[in-house]
Amino acid sequence: MVGEAPRWPRSMAALLGFLGVAAGAFGAHGLRNLVTPEQMSTWETAADYQLLHAIALLAVSAWQQSIHSSRLQFWLLLASGLMVTGVLLFSGSLYLLVLTSISAFGPVTPVGGVALLASWLILFGCAMAKGSNVATPPSS
Repeated sequence: MVGEAPRWPRSMAALLGFLGVAAGAFGAHGLRNLVTPEQMSTWETAADYQLLHAIALLAVSAWQQSIHSSRLQFWLLLASGLMVTGVLLFSGSLYLLVLTSISAFGPVTPVGGVALLASWLILFGCAMAKGSNVATPPSS
């Protein structure tokens, strides 16, 4: 795992960012007159969380590329996976809840929230770990 970091976190960050902007625009221009103010607020929360975590995922991807510890790269990759999973479950369930009014999607939202929280806890652990700073060449 040492060496080139996987590309999927950066790719997912870009895709989640793109889709988050699209969701925000769709909400502002396509849904506003079709849903209740409470549903609109739910939609905006989903888009906000998606965009915030797309940016965070991009930062984690850059961090991972600067690390030469395979152990730390593993944890950063796990945090990335949890972040993507969290966004899909959290924001995805909120989008579906607004679009379909099917209340069965509601209980999925906290599962996504837990995945997002877990990703942030892992990132905290990585930040506190020895050797988590940008790798520097060994001194001679």
